[in-house]
Amino acid sequence: MTETQPFLAHPFDSDRLHEECGVFGVTGVADASSFVALGLHALQHRGQEAGGIVAHDAEHGFNSAHRFGYVRDNFTKADVMGTLPGALAIGHVRYSTAGTKASTAIRDVQPFFGEFHMGGCAIAHNGNITNAAALRRELIERGSIFQSSSDSECIIHLMARSIQRNIPERMKDALRRVEGAFSVIAMTRTKLIGVRDPLGVRPLVLGKLGEGAYALASETCALDIIGAEFVREIEPGEMVVITKGEVESSRPFQQTKSRFCIFEHVYFSRPDSIIGGRSVYETRRQIGVELAREAPVEADLVCPVPDSGTPAAIGYAQESGIPYGMGIIRNQYMGRTFIEPTEQIRNMGVRLKLNVNRALIAGKRVVLVDDSVVRGTTSRKIKDMIIDAGAAEVHFRIASPPTAWPCFYGVDTPEREKLLAAQMTPEQMRDWIGVDSLSFVTLDGLYRAVGEAKGRNGDCPQYCDACFSGDYPVAPFDQLERGFKLKDGSETAPPQAAE
Repeated sequence: MTETQPFLAHPFDSDRLHEECGVFGVTGVADASSFVALGLHALQHRGQEAGGIVAHDAEHGFNSAHRFGYVRDNFTKADVMGTLPGALAIGHVRYSTAGTKASTAIRDVQPFFGEFHMGGCAIAHNGNITNAAALRRELIERGSIFQSSSDSECIIHLMARSIQRNIPERMKDALRRVEGAFSVIAMTRTKLIGVRDPLGVRPLVLGKLGEGAYALASETCALDIIGAEFVREIEPGEMVVITKGEVESSRPFQQTKSRFCIFEHVYFSRPDSIIGGRSVYETRRQIGVELAREAPVEADLVCPVPDSGTPAAIGYAQESGIPYGMGIIRNQYMGRTFIEPTEQIRNMGVRLKLNVNRALIAGKRVVLVDDSVVRGTTSRKIKDMIIDAGAAEVHFRIASPPTAWPCFYGVDTPEREKLLAAQMTPEQMRDWIGVDSLSFVTLDGLYRAVGEAKGRNGDCPQYCDACFSGDYPVAPFDQLERGFKLKDGSETAPPQAAE
């Protein structure tokens, strides 16, 4: 991959939800950029389109590298890593919104860097700023010159306009102006900084590598790969500043009830990560248990749609007593960069990534377990593959509630009119996909699976579940300006959200 060649989207990927990025930073180790590259490799599932690393060295100052493609293809080469010396570095992997120009511009690849009179600062942002358009207009009118189309660049420009005397305080000023979801990792010449928005929508964790050496990451699996000890999660609304091996914590935002993204449990996070002291794998297995209790069916085989449906399928099989089997095999070597696919190849769709284990499927009543239904096109193709292999019946069980609302907090989601669950009832979806039965885990069942024994607290939900419920914890200001309607049909932000 060269810097000007973006990834080619694969047909299978167009019908999945995508986390838009992952962040990682480390301080207090020699050759910090190599640790960051390892951390980003562990976070590759959060963004496969592009990545970047910024490092600082006392002799050489700040240096950066930004590339399209996988971490393994770009940040394992001596000619790249040799340009990133120093004991302090941060990095970012991204998956940009499908169909936008941002996906082809190297200038949109983070981390972003700004030079202030007190020194330079690089930032890497996971999430989405819901008032970015308004901020961008204001900043441009006041003379700011943007270099990218990313909402994250607003943070750098807001910092530049702050009158505070040091970079952490300027960052606090900037982030107080920002609405939406953000987990930010930043670095100066001497400091590694991590901060989460007041609702804690996106994850961020702290790890320790040894005496005076620390790491910040989107997930605990990225700490594991570098041998770091998990210390704790950064709390919602918390900022940590790590300087010379000392961790200083502050609370720059007004305290509020947290609303962590529940889809991190369902799909985005790696199954070997820990969230809130709970194994992501165990949560997904428990979702399958809830599904089996809520939507039982007589069948001969429980089969996951790999790989994201596997833990839930195991839980469904264990609870139902129906045998578990790998009825669908995933081609582990089929990446998102299939070389110049022809129209005929594109029409093969999911068969490029998935193939049916015919000997296991033939003549069976099959329960297919998947993590979600988005547009539904992939679900139809998988059903066709199962039927073609001789299955007697096909029953879909989905390890999340119907995805009926777009996410505006850092997830690449189709417009609402393209979400199948926004246009059809579950019964209509069943008929459209063409399966014998279709059931989703209920929102209460999902909450029970993540550890909320009584299910969802209706008026005060414990998580952000807007993609299922339409209950947006932060009003999506930019989308409302474009005509998006909230669940109650309104096109303006509620007064309490606008203040």
